[in-house]
Amino acid sequence: MTKKGVKYWVVDAFTDSAFKGNPAAVCLLEEEEDSNNDKWMQSIAAEFNISETCYLTPIPNGTSIPRFHLRWFTPVTEVNLCGHATLAASHTLFSSGLVDSDIIEFVTLSGVLTAKKVTPAIASNLHHGETQDGCYIKLDFPVDPITDFNIADTSQICDALGGASIIDIKRTQIGGDLLVVVTSGSTVTELQPQLDAIVKCPGRGIIVSAIAPPESGFDFYSRFFCPKGGINEDPVTGSAHCALALYWSKKLGKSDFNAYQASPRGGVLKVHLDEQNQRVLLRGKAVTVMEGCLLV
Repeated sequence: MTKKGVKYWVVDAFTDSAFKGNPAAVCLLEEEEDSNNDKWMQSIAAEFNISETCYLTPIPNGTSIPRFHLRWFTPVTEVNLCGHATLAASHTLFSSGLVDSDIIEFVTLSGVLTAKKVTPAIASNLHHGETQDGCYIKLDFPVDPITDFNIADTSQICDALGGASIIDIKRTQIGGDLLVVVTSGSTVTELQPQLDAIVKCPGRGIIVSAIAPPESGFDFYSRFFCPKGGINEDPVTGSAHCALALYWSKKLGKSDFNAYQASPRGGVLKVHLDEQNQRVLLRGKAVTVMEGCLLV
């Protein structure tokens, strides 16, 4: 990698307030060869040391829909799917004027993903107190299939989650995470994870979820812990909702959800499960908090 300026932005995703939601660094690369420099990209992600650093490279395609290569890195590894960094990348492209379109296509390790700008004038199906203020971005992601996780003794996982009472455990296919359902939304918010013990549990990380309190205006709460991936707690995890939507659709008998990730930063996701096409639509907002230039 030769020394030259690489433009970057730090964006808080799934929030309309700075310093909430989940931060992601978005780096815009000009040359295809840079997007294949894995060691350099991982080093930059370690330098940012936030949940995800993503890299965009334009793909000339001669159509009206702009297309970009998109890759995602935690501080220690590349991942196959990331919702909040895709939202951050989309917000950056839309808000900076780098694209002249309301739709963007991303070529990723999980196939072609789309992002669509949803302006207040065309926003529909608002619910749970959602307003039309500001611009939403809708992401079209694959469903993350879940399977039964058969384990006779749940004490290891229970202990890793600080003694939380567990009522169900599944396993996700794309992420390879455990989806652990606990007794209440308050259990999710008050959870005291034992990170050293989570590292020893099966799977990449642990998604914890429960039905939200009725007065909250949300359908379900979640949190996500992934110390193996260099993220002790991910503030808001879009990709986890590709499995959560499937799980809660079967339990609640509905396909539209207002979801809250109850990390200390917190974040709101509007989720729709398209079961027929096996897609999950994630809608959220984002805020740019920083921009600059990488010199190496």
